[in-house]
Amino acid sequence: MIWYPYQQMKTMRAPYEIVDAEGVFLYTRDQKLIDSVSSWWSVIHGYKHPALNEAIISQVNRFSHVMLGGLTHAPVQRLSQKLEEFLPGDLDCCFFSDSGSVAVEVALKMALQYYMNRGERQRTMILALEHAYHGDTFKTMEAGDDEDYHFVLNAYGSSQHVVHIPTDTGALEQAFSRYHERLNCLLVEPLLQGAGGMRMYDLSFLKRARELCDQYGVLLIFDEVATGFGRTGNRFVADLVLPDILVLGKALTGGYIGHAATVASRKVFAGFYDDDPCHALMHGPTFMGNALACSVALKSIELFENQDYMSKIHRIEKVTRREMAGFSHPSVKEVRIMGGCVCVEVFDPASLNGYQQFAYEHGVFSRPFLNCMYAMVPYVITEAELIQVLDTMKAWFSR
Repeated sequence: MIWYPYQQMKTMRAPYEIVDAEGVFLYTRDQKLIDSVSSWWSVIHGYKHPALNEAIISQVNRFSHVMLGGLTHAPVQRLSQKLEEFLPGDLDCCFFSDSGSVAVEVALKMALQYYMNRGERQRTMILALEHAYHGDTFKTMEAGDDEDYHFVLNAYGSSQHVVHIPTDTGALEQAFSRYHERLNCLLVEPLLQGAGGMRMYDLSFLKRARELCDQYGVLLIFDEVATGFGRTGNRFVADLVLPDILVLGKALTGGYIGHAATVASRKVFAGFYDDDPCHALMHGPTFMGNALACSVALKSIELFENQDYMSKIHRIEKVTRREMAGFSHPSVKEVRIMGGCVCVEVFDPASLNGYQQFAYEHGVFSRPFLNCMYAMVPYVITEAELIQVLDTMKAWFSR
């Protein structure tokens, strides 16, 4: 029996069975569906991309995986070098893992140990955002702030190690004034908070965060698992405000295989580089630096660069703004658009009951959550296909 995610197994409806996929389309036995959510925001190049397929096939004919403990290989070396060139500032030191959640765990562990290595053992606290979502492993749940996903932590009571604040500069300044001596990091999903409700906020908050982190000697961590590779309309938000640690996942491999990277600045890396073995980062996921994942990630980044994906993303945003202009309905609280993301937030989640099947019947795969109907389409989508997705969203409210 398959135990499906985020579902009450007793009452869930049967999932749609996919028998093939190509481009932006998923195929069931009786329907052709535009994947409007890019398989949880990861499949930016679409399905069955010939260049990505070839990258996987070519590598599997050599070897699929070897551990990084005591071994290394060309794909992981090339990916690390490429990320060093591709990312801004001195984000040069890549620690690989197999999922976004684990990569955020690694970032939090780095931040804590960075100060432990310096003898600053009082710095055990994390500053994070309200409505944050960073994954479903235990420390990421603790750093998160979403009762719909993480209510199991109520068993432990309130955390003594995490403070949550709104995306308000005043609250940010107040938190630093009060807790700065105990903080090891500020952890944020920059500009766009995904699973917490597709919440969008202003860059000025992040600029002030960088200033305060510098002033008080606190590490700034950007969780760009969802926002990286153009989803906010920026290549990375880290291009605009430079963090000390950047976390990448999802689109890193074009959605082909699970892989993630926790990329630290040289300052952070220097905090571990020592003759003392106790100052080493004692972490090692079995499949970190997987050769298949590294090979397809390299090809994915090449496509992103060489085929001017930022222009594709800007076109998606332009068309989305045009097609959603003036749209309103009594059930709709707000329409939010940023880069390759559009969210229709409703007042009552019950008003979205049945939308997934409605979208299916209109040739679109969608997966609304909480009170959000949203789309994060593959970047290779055509204008006509994008309009079909947006028209389906609007049609639900006028049926």
